[in-house]
Amino acid sequence: MRTPLGTIGKGRRGISAAGWALRGAAAGAAGTTALNAVTYLDMTVRGRPTSSTPELTVEKLAEKAHVPIPGDEETRRNRVQGLGPITGLVAGVGFGVVVGLVRAAGYRPQPLVGTLLTTLGVLIAANGPMTVLGITDPRTWSGADWASDIVPHLAYGAVVKTTMDAFDLP
Repeated sequence: MRTPLGTIGKGRRGISAAGWALRGAAAGAAGTTALNAVTYLDMTVRGRPTSSTPELTVEKLAEKAHVPIPGDEETRRNRVQGLGPITGLVAGVGFGVVVGLVRAAGYRPQPLVGTLLTTLGVLIAANGPMTVLGITDPRTWSGADWASDIVPHLAYGAVVKTTMDAFDLP
């Protein structure tokens, strides 16, 4: 069934839910690469530092889960710095799986709608836990803060949507 927002139905491909989940994971990995590239380009152009929120998230999650991060001060700091970016990879690939499962259910949004829905979803997946943990509060962000967060997530949304659509070509 065609709607102004997209198509709902299984399509012609006969791909299983697991197949779409794997395709979603691949699309999420591609989207995460785009997000990281746009973020690093922004850091280069504006001369801004990396965000400490991924590392703070790791610290807070370890504390809440009562799971110590082992090592002396330097080793522990290095582990936290390594784990921080992994949280972003998990969010990006994980949300790609969600997009794949939505595709498996038969929803194929129009390009702009799909890009915006994917962007909104990954913004919530990435920033929601940090907000709940008290690491950040988007209500206090400046315009520049929002731009440095939304633009890379839009790149993620566009790449995931385009990749998923490419997987669905005959």
